[in-house]
Amino acid sequence: MFLRLKGHAVDTRFDGQAALDAALEKLPDAIVLDLGLPKLDGFQVAEQLRDTQGFQHTKLIAVSGYGNDEARARSAQVGFDHHLTKPVDTQTLLALIEGS
Repeated sequence: MFLRLKGHAVDTRFDGQAALDAALEKLPDAIVLDLGLPKLDGFQVAEQLRDTQGFQHTKLIAVSGYGNDEARARSAQVGFDHHLTKPVDTQTLLALIEGS
């Protein structure tokens, strides 16, 4: 809701496979992705997107309750640009999406 109020188009999916399918269809500039998703987790989605033509420069932002060093290292390894731990500061998220 916050991102919509700030003028961003938002498309919500509730499992990793649906998120991957939507990303492949819509080709967004940025993707905010939870790591603990059913079907495909966020790590798997990010890895598949980074291996897909046209997604090498898409901004991938992990948003998760997993904030330990292992989760952060794995998110970087699969291609996330940023890793935020819940609860997320909305201004930080907005700055990452808008590139400031």
